[in-house]
Amino acid sequence: MAGAPSRCLFVTGPPGVGKTTLVMRVFEALRASHPNLTIRGFYTREVRESGERVGFEVVTLDGRSGPLASSKVSSPESVRWPTVGKYKVDVASLESLALPELQIQEETDLFIIDEVGKMELFSSAFFPAVMRVIESNIPVLATIPIPRNGRDIPGVARLRNHPGAAVFTLNTGNRDMMRETIYNHLSCLLPKR
Repeated sequence: MAGAPSRCLFVTGPPGVGKTTLVMRVFEALRASHPNLTIRGFYTREVRESGERVGFEVVTLDGRSGPLASSKVSSPESVRWPTVGKYKVDVASLESLALPELQIQEETDLFIIDEVGKMELFSSAFFPAVMRVIESNIPVLATIPIPRNGRDIPGVARLRNHPGAAVFTLNTGNRDMMRETIYNHLSCLLPKR
């Protein structure tokens, strides 16, 4: 099977470079060109108040959403939540939305996972679900953070080094070319219906 196109495509790059935007544009283009595909997954979206980022939410591809992390939350249960920088991570909300989207189902043509990062990895169930998707032989388009200070998150390093994975490093100069490359790569893998 040497030379077969990678089924696991990981988009990485510095924060704010446009990883989520690229993934969503590829998703929209695939929806337009392959309207009968079954695409499952989720993406993360910034939550802003008065122009300032105050958190992130998880959004499923069918439009359901819930909190992922917030710098504003102060409920009794949030005291026990893990933190990343100034953000408290709502693991229960992430799991309630993302985990059902990562279930292996025969009719699924593509998984989109944005992102596999430090916040998401606070869920003990999240990484095993991602690995089941990666091992399922169903094409995957996912975003992963770039290593910081030369150190990679262990789970992210496993994905980055997974046999058959293709890693695309995004920067402001190559975004449009990368979007087209990834779209074309996935188009070759997906069923023609």
